[in-house]
Amino acid sequence: MPRQTPTVGIVSLGCPKALVDSERILTKLRSEGYRISPDYAGADVVIVNTCGFLDSAKQESLEAIGEAMSENGRVIVTGCMGVEEARIRDAFPDVLSVTGPHQYEAVVSAVHAAVPPVHDPFVDLVPPEGLRLTPRHYAYLKISEGCNNRCSFCIIPSLRGDLVSRPINRVLLEAEKLVKAGVKELLVISQDTSAYGLDLKYAESDFRGRPVRTRFFELAKELGELGVWVRLHYVYPYPHVDEVIPLMADGKVLPYLDIPFQHASPPVLKAMRRPAHAERTLERIRRWRDICPDLAIRSTFIVGFPGETEDDFETLLDFIEEAGIDRVGCFRYEPVEGAKANDLPGSVPDEVKEERWAALMEAAQEVSAARLQAKIGREIDVIIDRVDGDGATGRSVWDAPEIDGGVFIPHEDDLAPGDIVRARVVKASEYDLEADLV
Repeated sequence: MPRQTPTVGIVSLGCPKALVDSERILTKLRSEGYRISPDYAGADVVIVNTCGFLDSAKQESLEAIGEAMSENGRVIVTGCMGVEEARIRDAFPDVLSVTGPHQYEAVVSAVHAAVPPVHDPFVDLVPPEGLRLTPRHYAYLKISEGCNNRCSFCIIPSLRGDLVSRPINRVLLEAEKLVKAGVKELLVISQDTSAYGLDLKYAESDFRGRPVRTRFFELAKELGELGVWVRLHYVYPYPHVDEVIPLMADGKVLPYLDIPFQHASPPVLKAMRRPAHAERTLERIRRWRDICPDLAIRSTFIVGFPGETEDDFETLLDFIEEAGIDRVGCFRYEPVEGAKANDLPGSVPDEVKEERWAALMEAAQEVSAARLQAKIGREIDVIIDRVDGDGATGRSVWDAPEIDGGVFIPHEDDLAPGDIVRARVVKASEYDLEADLV
């Protein structure tokens, strides 16, 4: 590679939504002739896309900036923590630029200033689906930015603003390009997926010569016609989510919902300002599973929220068992600068948070193990993620990449990432399955 070709490295932290931001930045830079460096040494400049959701995430972001400064020295900072420019520049006064989340043009301009592009018509090529940081066979599809909810523990609206939905025709065109490029699984993401289109009053837009509403159900229905796996993340349990469950029962959309419940005790949910009610949610989950018995639910919870009592915590444990939450993530509550929850009384000691975290994860493990044991003997579809000398490792329709369990198929090393195969479950552990090809 000629040395005059400018090179850019990137460190992407935080959630899949930030990963999509990084992909958009790289796609723009690659279209201008920049090369992407896999390491610090080969980069003329390094972009650090930060996370600022929790104080621990901010610390990780500062450490990543420090590493990039130490290893390369020419660093552009962007992302959620970029809104705290003074704090970043106090720690690293020599960073080249600091911008906030989804400020793509500002990041690209900063790269131009640091390393001007060199136009070459023979290399200034980008595939129509853009550049991605995920494996070739799956991709994140971001449908909106921002959030209208005002949860007391969260500062996302102050970082990313209110809900701004992408018109549905643009989302569907992007999805089509990804499928044509070989993507086998689309992971739909946003801050509040079930609120999609609310800000646009569910406006219609033209797609392939026909009107389609910018709305959660219509989005799921249209994506379900593309012939690939469609996985829905960050879905709040609003009543209109009921409409999507028959699509799952019919095999159009994966029987999987990622729902950030956060808690189940009414007093804690009220203090959190969560847009949900635990009792109605249990009834809704029962109805969903009556329609689609294979439905898997992933969720995240917070323990040790200010004012959380032992009774509140026991209510949460009961909810996880009664709702049959298949996949669980858990956070110990920590104050976040700027969050309303910081002013709430009833701070929970760290040792109690730790005890509750351990108890919750143990309870969730028991639920997961029981639900996976029930799958032994079943034939399931598995999407392959990697293959080595021991066999192939993939995921079922109930497993999202990176965060959920997997399916191991021993002695099958002639498969390839992206293959979707039929297998019979022969073993189950707390989180994973083992299967044989049918």
